[in-house]
Amino acid sequence: MSDRPNIIFIITDQQRFDTIAALGFPYMETPNMDRLVNEGVTFTNCFITAASCAPARASLFTGYFPHTTGILKNADLWRRSWIEKLAHSGYRCVNIGKMHSYPYDTPLGFHERYVVENKDRYLEERFYFDEWDKAVRIRGHVKQQRELYRKRDDYRQSLGAFDWELPEDLHSDMFVGDMACWWLESKPVTEPLFMEIGFPGPHPPYDPIPRYAESYLNKDLPLLPVTQEELDQQPEPLKGLRQHNQDVDHDSVVLDLDPTQEQRHRQRAYYLANVTMIDEKIGKILQTLDTKGYLDNSVVIFTSDHGDCLTDHGHSQKWTMYDTITKMPLVVWSPDRFQAGKVVDGLCQQMDIGPAILELAEAEVPEGLEAKSLLPAIQGNSWSPRDYVFAEQAQDGILTDTQFMTMVRNTDWKLVHFLDEPWGQLFDLKNDPQEIHNLWDVPQYLDKKRELLAVLREWRIRSGYQTSNWAASWR
Repeated sequence: MSDRPNIIFIITDQQRFDTIAALGFPYMETPNMDRLVNEGVTFTNCFITAASCAPARASLFTGYFPHTTGILKNADLWRRSWIEKLAHSGYRCVNIGKMHSYPYDTPLGFHERYVVENKDRYLEERFYFDEWDKAVRIRGHVKQQRELYRKRDDYRQSLGAFDWELPEDLHSDMFVGDMACWWLESKPVTEPLFMEIGFPGPHPPYDPIPRYAESYLNKDLPLLPVTQEELDQQPEPLKGLRQHNQDVDHDSVVLDLDPTQEQRHRQRAYYLANVTMIDEKIGKILQTLDTKGYLDNSVVIFTSDHGDCLTDHGHSQKWTMYDTITKMPLVVWSPDRFQAGKVVDGLCQQMDIGPAILELAEAEVPEGLEAKSLLPAIQGNSWSPRDYVFAEQAQDGILTDTQFMTMVRNTDWKLVHFLDEPWGQLFDLKNDPQEIHNLWDVPQYLDKKRELLAVLREWRIRSGYQTSNWAASWR
């Protein structure tokens, strides 16, 4: 048996930072995520590189920004990852659940893939029949999906929140959690193991099993007030995004441009209930790892690929650069290796966990990565946080009113730039942490805007120069 650690990488889809009780959000019911935080190392200023699934995940699993990978939106070709390095070094690499590669069944370095993709997949490989589809079909059921939800009288008022009405074990998150436990229970223990477990939730439709939603429906949940003043200050592409999400029902969500508090509360309760469902499965995965002898030599990593506005700022889902989209929970748990309850506040990009995983595995770390290893911080050694973090999003079938959107952020300020357009966003995060007041056109902040635009320019030039050979070797 190898003494290199098993690495269990758990990734949810569209889970906000403010959904784990131990991170300071007591309305949450997340005892197993809380355990990871209380016994692990938590990065509290970890930021994704893109405001949608595939670009963010491609960065995470390659170590490069989206403009470098060329994977700028969902369904862009993605076939390579550093998981290949783990496989070459002797790890058994297994994926159960969502990765969002394209095509969906691309190996990416995994020896085994049990693919489960979006709950309400519609445009990308619409007829791809994944493991979950097969299970629902063989049990004699029809998956809950957009075409069926549209027949409901309350469809346009529900904000994507619907009860799960099929057997509980056929819910996508239950299915993925159970399949991960099945693999661990049934396969021989051949360390070292790299297992990526990709939960499809709490991505919409927000469809929890009803009993999980009951307590949240009775709680006073925090809903960020949305004013007409804030909406008027938003750049034209974001105004267009709001209207688009009202006109088109992406992932079974119709954005009401002026939802009631009752609508907002119900949507939030259903979303949070889905997080609790996932939390329960994480507990069972940890128990199975322990029972099967993996846990004594394992590192468990937990994160998500982006957040969800949930009508905060007047928006639906992602495709914006608010912290509720770009700031992610990132927890590294291995009580016998790393200090319990350690909190790291320095800025980092989520993809920075990649080289740390390779170093833990004693695998080759490719030269020239734009990711910077978090392992020193995890181990409690000297580590330099990033001065700035960046995120990008290209025009797609949803973000229709701009070609390209880029964010630059430090601890105190955030700027969002729209290619070839006069508008943007500028937030004083110290005095306006909720990102309500857009200072882009306020004359007294012109110097700050110029300063951050210069940072953005130099970053793109430096990135293009330093990664000029990447495409030739990876694409």
